[in-house]
Amino acid sequence: MPRHNACDTVTILTTDNIEYTGMVMPSSTPHTLVLKLQSGYNIGITQKNIKKITVAKHFTKSAKACETTQRIPLQKVSQKKQGLPVISILHTGGTIASEVDYETGGTIPKFTPEDMIAMFPELTHVASIRSRLVRNMWSEDMRFSHYNIIAHEIKKEIAHGVDGIIITHGTDTLAYTAAALSFALEHVPIPVILVAAQRSSDRGSSDAFLNLICAAQFIAHSDFGEVGICMHETSADDSCIILPACKTRKMHTSRRDAFKVINGKPFARVTKEGAIDILHHEYKKKDASRKLVVKPFNEKLHIGILKAHPHMSVQEFKLYEKFHGLVIEGLGLCNFPINQIDKETKEHATIYTFMKKLAVKIPVVIAPQPLYGRVNMNVYETGRKIKALGILGDYSDMLPETTFIKLAWALSNYPKKDIPYIMAENLRGELSKRSTLSTFTP
Repeated sequence: MPRHNACDTVTILTTDNIEYTGMVMPSSTPHTLVLKLQSGYNIGITQKNIKKITVAKHFTKSAKACETTQRIPLQKVSQKKQGLPVISILHTGGTIASEVDYETGGTIPKFTPEDMIAMFPELTHVASIRSRLVRNMWSEDMRFSHYNIIAHEIKKEIAHGVDGIIITHGTDTLAYTAAALSFALEHVPIPVILVAAQRSSDRGSSDAFLNLICAAQFIAHSDFGEVGICMHETSADDSCIILPACKTRKMHTSRRDAFKVINGKPFARVTKEGAIDILHHEYKKKDASRKLVVKPFNEKLHIGILKAHPHMSVQEFKLYEKFHGLVIEGLGLCNFPINQIDKETKEHATIYTFMKKLAVKIPVVIAPQPLYGRVNMNVYETGRKIKALGILGDYSDMLPETTFIKLAWALSNYPKKDIPYIMAENLRGELSKRSTLSTFTP
């Protein structure tokens, strides 16, 4: 086979007589040849499955120079630039910091902060970048302790005088972390924007670049001063939207525009060039005079989420008997199977009796399973019976996830007797003043 180097354009004929043409990319394993196809996608081909390689065009510089185009040293892109704001990027892992493992076909956490900036040097034209690793983990592994770690790292960056902070994160529990930081960071003086990606950063279809550059542009050119999320507005690479930390949910498993606002509106639309269209003005503005107070989570707390469904058993409730708090997702306006209407529903009477016992022992908060709209326990007899038990959450339009986070945070920072008042108070934009048709996205 002819000799080829990184960045050469080659045509590969596989043992299955399939032909691929593309640029040779640096590979993390000697057993796999990685090509960037004309479509922009990368493909890994096992060396033993290659029948023939034809070099169509040699890279005019050395292979070492090709490697350099893929990787820019951190110290060259993190220097303070005159007139540019300073943005700190704190990395926690997730798909945005991962690449395809061409041996297994899966995605693995891979990139360091240096790699991330090297892949997206355009960030350095928007701001002076400080970049460091906090964790390299999948978001499904996040715990309350990680929220505390991130919050304290944010506090350190604010003490260094940065103008804004970007948190890279996995998508699966991004909304949980956004809500957690919103509550934990009291009086945050600067923007803290969480950014994720649905496609790994080494893929041609990755959404990582647009999400990152739009977050940086928004920090650099807006007066926004609280916790938010920046993700694709549509499946195209046209713009991103800035989403409220406590009213956002991942609504699709894989689309790049998976994140939507529930019972609220996005704050802004942003393009990679820095055009900003403010869509919703009710946000906190940057204010250097605000002094950040970190109110952390009690890492030993156990909070549960229980979804109402047909054919429920009291045993499901008993699983949470030794927990510190429970969120229950109610049906409709937040009804629950507690009525004994015939011999087939005897279990419902048992559930009702146990709910009464549990609500005395720990805070039990109801949240709307339908997501859109708000709880109203005054319409039906079932709701009135539930409310009479001391179940909290009447008139709430908080997402179940946000309810879970707020309850954990409230129990971490306030006495139990104050929990009913804390859960009913709008602290971080988690509760809407009113419900409107315009906030419903079918």
